[in-house]
Order: sequence, then structure tokens, then C-alpha cells
Amino acid sequence: MVAIPPTPTPDTPVDSAVSKDVRSLGINSNHWYVVARADEVTDKPLGVMLWGEAIVLFRDTNGHIQALEDRCPHRQVKLSQGEVVDGELECVYHGWRFNAAGKCTEIPYLADNQKLPGCTIRQFPVQELDGFIWLYPGDRDQLIAADIKPLGLPEWDHLNYIATVSIIDVEAHYSFLIENLMDMYHGRLHDDYQAWADPVLANLEMTDQRVDVLYDAQSYYRIDKIWSVSQLFFPALRKLHPEELRVSYIYPHWVSTLGQDFKICCLFCPISPTHTRAYLVHFTSLQAFHRLHKLPVPFRRWIKNSLFGSAQKMLDGLVAQDVLMLEQEQQSYNENPLYKGPEFNRAMISVQKLIRQQAQSRVASIHNGT
Repeated sequence: MVAIPPTPTPDTPVDSAVSKDVRSLGINSNHWYVVARADEVTDKPLGVMLWGEAIVLFRDTNGHIQALEDRCPHRQVKLSQGEVVDGELECVYHGWRFNAAGKCTEIPYLADNQKLPGCTIRQFPVQELDGFIWLYPGDRDQLIAADIKPLGLPEWDHLNYIATVSIIDVEAHYSFLIENLMDMYHGRLHDDYQAWADPVLANLEMTDQRVDVLYDAQSYYRIDKIWSVSQLFFPALRKLHPEELRVSYIYPHWVSTLGQDFKICCLFCPISPTHTRAYLVHFTSLQAFHRLHKLPVPFRRWIKNSLFGSAQKMLDGLVAQDVLMLEQEQQSYNENPLYKGPEFNRAMISVQKLIRQQAQSRVASIHNGT
């Protein structure tokens, strides 16, 4: 009978004595994670979860994003169930109010001879950037000392790129998803949606922050003439041609480019050891259309906005097929965590090594008090 270890929790300590099994490793919190789309945070508080930590997002009176621990210190209920009043969070239960720093500023029934409590809930560094909400859950001193920046998406507002966003919500450890994204050899799963074929791993480079892989592949698309955009909608018009396929694990996120025409990013928000949420963002380039660049900016902006989501069917189709596989992988792991299948893709070995390094890096910073 195979001994099954206990399921790890988000706050399970990870150190050198812990198994090197990547499926049991936590995240390095000293990075920026994407917890929401910017347009998801309106005049109502929004509750999100990042590696077992409940967080509430809201906008202050200036419209700036703020992030606090999603817990009222009074009775421990969720502040995200309340509302935003004058740029502050008001608890739905007793009306206690908290400012952006997490300090209690008002209790409706406080007597004249009573003082506001000194309890403060945790405030998280957060910023709105390129259409998404980026949150840093780690050590503030290291954030400042190392000047850690979010990955960002410069194409999001660029007039020459058309964006599509698909949400990945999968009941699996985040390592399963990043391995899936870095592995270009499972294309047979996506015959109806895939933009490339016949990948061959040509080069692999790794640092303590990223894994970069170059595949030589065949692409179905070439966006070089205005009519060629129709290839995105009519498969009969596609023709294979050689193209470089680059994929990168820039911890904790993923970026891929296919030639000069397409870029895909996956922005991670690991919820728990067995639940991962991510935003898959697809960009189609209009760089080849030189005449388009000479048109008035408002018109170009209208084109960009009108074509937003043009690759939705393809992207959602890819996600649905991959989620099915990933959840089967997690289930199989749950049933037999000691089984290690053979692996022949060098990229997978590098990805797992980086996950281990990042997990150990976070533990080392905790032990050092940073």
C-alpha cells in the first residue's frame, strides 16, 4: 500500500528538509502576482484569494486601487461583503470602517468615552498596470531593496496590438499549469485551435529567475497583408511556414511569442496547493500594416477596441482542453504522489528546478528575517 503524505496547505513551511516534489512546494511571495482584471474592481469591494490568503480590493476616493487583508478584526468576517464609503471599507456586520492603511477610522456606536481600537489589518502593495491588478504579498523591505517590478504588458495599450483574455481556473497545483505552457509537444491535443506544428527544441537557457526555450516550429499564420487577418477566422486560408516559437517562464508568469505576429502571456494567481487561477492574454500584432500607423489615433484606438476578444473562441478552446488534462494530472498525483513518470523534455526539468529554487529562496529570506 502506498503511503500518501498529507495534503499541503498554503502556510505549510517549505525548507530543505521538505521533499523536493514540486507538487508540494509553495510560491515565492516576493514577486508580483495578478489577482484581478482592472475593470473587475469598481465601486464595490472585490474579494480575491492568493495562496490561501483572503484579500479585498477596492478603489479609494481618487480611484486608486487599495488592497487589505479580507478580515474585519472585530468578528473576523469578510470586509469584501461590505461596501466602500468615502473611499474606505465599511464592514457589513457592525459598520466598522477601515482606511487604505488598514486602520480603523470609525465605529458608528462608539461612546464619547471610548477610543478607536489600535488594531490594524494588513495592507498589501498593489498597483493597476496594463489592464490588470498586480499585488505583492511578500516582504516589503525586499521589495524596496531589490526594486522588484511587475512583469507588465506593454502591448496592452499599444495601438498596434489586439488583445484577447481568457481565464484559466483549474483544480491543480500551479506547477502543472506552467509545465503545460512550457511544453510545446502536446499540440496533438489542440488540432482545432493551435497556431503552430512540428516543434523541435533548439535552445534552452536558465537563470535563477527564468527559463527561456526556443522551439523551431511551423506556423499556420502570417499577418503581413490586410487580408491575411482573415486567417484567424478561416482555417482554409492558412499555410504552414517556418517560424520561431519562444516560451519563457519568467517566475511566476509565462510569456510566449510566435514569430513577429503573436504573443501570449499567462499571468498567475495561485489560489492554493490544488487550485490555480491565471489570465491568458493573447496579442495579435498589426505592426506589418504600415499604412494603418498613419491613420488618426482615435480611429486606430477604435479599431483596437472593436477587435478586442477576436481570438476568444480559439483561446477559450485551448484553455478548456488543457484544464481537462491538468485536473487529471492533479487527480492522479493525489492518488499516487510517489509515482514519477519518465520525462524527455528538457524544459520540464528546468521548470521544476526553477520552482524549487524560488521556493527555497523564499524560505531563506524568512529564515534571514527579510
